[in-house]
Amino acid sequence: MKWFTKEVKIALVAIAGIVILFFGMQFLKGLTLFSSSNSYYALFDNVSGLSTSSPVYANGFKVGVVESINYDYARPDHIVAVIGLDNQLKVPKGTRAEISSDLLGNVKLELKFGPDMGLLMTKGDTIKGGIEAGLMGKAAGMVPQIEQLLPKLDSILASVNALLADPAIKSSIGNIDQVTANLTTTTQQLNQLTAALNRQVPQMMTKADGVLANTESLTHKLNDIDVAATMLKVDNTMANLEQTTAAINSKEGTLGLLMRDPALYWNLNGTMCSADSLLTDLRQHPKRYVHFSLFGKKAK
Repeated sequence: MKWFTKEVKIALVAIAGIVILFFGMQFLKGLTLFSSSNSYYALFDNVSGLSTSSPVYANGFKVGVVESINYDYARPDHIVAVIGLDNQLKVPKGTRAEISSDLLGNVKLELKFGPDMGLLMTKGDTIKGGIEAGLMGKAAGMVPQIEQLLPKLDSILASVNALLADPAIKSSIGNIDQVTANLTTTTQQLNQLTAALNRQVPQMMTKADGVLANTESLTHKLNDIDVAATMLKVDNTMANLEQTTAAINSKEGTLGLLMRDPALYWNLNGTMCSADSLLTDLRQHPKRYVHFSLFGKKAK
């Protein structure tokens, strides 16, 4: 073939190299080469490091890349990023595209899906963009509050230093050391007391078992007592006592008359007095009542 000359071969190799270089650069940028994708527009007022070929994630999974970023010099707060998403991805209305970065400085675009999966966006729609606060953003938001707290912290530290310089604090610390030593001694004594109690507990349990056995025996004896018969005897004794008391209170019988008849009392009293006088006279003049004679002679 005359037309397939050396010059034609060089041209074909150059064209193939250019094509390979193009697709290689696209691949290195993270752009899809053969799979189809749907393009959407994300509107930002600040892209904060976002660039072409930055990955796009949804729920932590890569679903596309940033194809291009268009800066409107007439409207600096109107930056449009063209993002290519997998054509199988369903983007609901209300979805946000937030720029986030990790601690190493890698920037990515995270899709925050809207709540209603029934209303979907179509190819070429505009997604509202923003910047995710992240840890660094939250820390930066806390800087004003920290600046307000710094004077108070200085005042607190000055007060703490003045408090620590007070001699009373040192004395209190010494007292605390002494109290700690006393607590240590008390703990040792308690441990010794506990050990002694542990040694005495078996003996106390043995005595307690004996007491329980005696109590059980006493309980059995009490159960064996015929309470009904005992109460019957008590009732009979009380009845007899009531009869005796009634007889004493009546005018029948000696005790009744003695308690009820004053004359009998005075007669008995007079008799006792006469007997006492007789005994007294007998002791003083025994010869008047007793006579002893060896020959049977009567006393004059």
